[in-house]
Amino acid sequence: MVYYFFSQGYSGDKAAYMRINGPAKLLRKGDRTRQHIVAQAAPLFNQKGYEGCSMGEIMEAAEIEKGGIYRHFASKEELALAAFDFAWEEVSHGRTRGLEEIEDPLLRLEAFIRNFVERRPTLPGGCPLLNTAIDSDDGNAALRARAQEALAGWRTRLCSLVDSAMRQGTAKRGIQPRAVASIVIGMLEGALMMSRLDGNRHALETARDHLISYITSLRVEIPSRRRETRAQVDKGDRRLHIIPG
Repeated sequence: MVYYFFSQGYSGDKAAYMRINGPAKLLRKGDRTRQHIVAQAAPLFNQKGYEGCSMGEIMEAAEIEKGGIYRHFASKEELALAAFDFAWEEVSHGRTRGLEEIEDPLLRLEAFIRNFVERRPTLPGGCPLLNTAIDSDDGNAALRARAQEALAGWRTRLCSLVDSAMRQGTAKRGIQPRAVASIVIGMLEGALMMSRLDGNRHALETARDHLISYITSLRVEIPSRRRETRAQVDKGDRRLHIIPG
C-alpha cells in the first residue's frame, strides 16, 4: 500500500516522507482510497448483482487500475462484501434520520416506517438487503451470510423499540416484539418490490398506512378522564344525565 501511494504522486525519498508525515497519514490516505473504491463499487453491485458487475466496470467508475484495486482487496468477493456494508449503512442512515429526537418508542417506529417509504435512497438500485438476498439465494454464500447479518440487526433494532414501549407501559402486554418486527420488515420489503415492478409508489404508500394503523393498535389505550354525556328522556320530563365514563 505504501509503494502504491508513492506511485500516485510522491517521487521523493520514501524514508524522508515517512519522517515528515509518519505512517498514520499513509494509513489515512490508504483508507480514503479504499473507501473511494467501495463507494464507486456499491451502486454497481447493488444494481447489477455480484455476477453481473465486472471488475472492469468498477475500475472505470473508480478511475483506478486493476492492480490498485487488488492492493486493497484480495478478491472480488471481499470488495463486494465491503460494498454491501457501505450500501446498507447508506440506506440505514436515511431510514433512521431524526429518530433519536423522538422519545416515544412507538412513535419512533412509526417515523422509521415513514422514512422508509418517503425518503428516497441516495444509493441507486433500491434496497441492498432485498437485492443481495435475491442475488445470493443460489449464489455467493458469503454475501448471503452478510445479508442475513444485516436483517438480524435490523430486526433486533425494531424489537428493541417494541420492548422499550412495553417496559414504559405504552404498548400492550403480551405483544411479541419479534413478530412485530417481522411484520414491519416483511411488509415494507414486499411493498418495495411491488412498487419497483409496478413502476409507482402505491404499494409502498398502502403498506405505510396499514403499518401505522397496526402500530397504533399496539398502544395501550389511556382511559379518558372526561365525562361523557348522554340525553335520556324520562316520562313527562326531558333531563340530561351525566354518565360517568
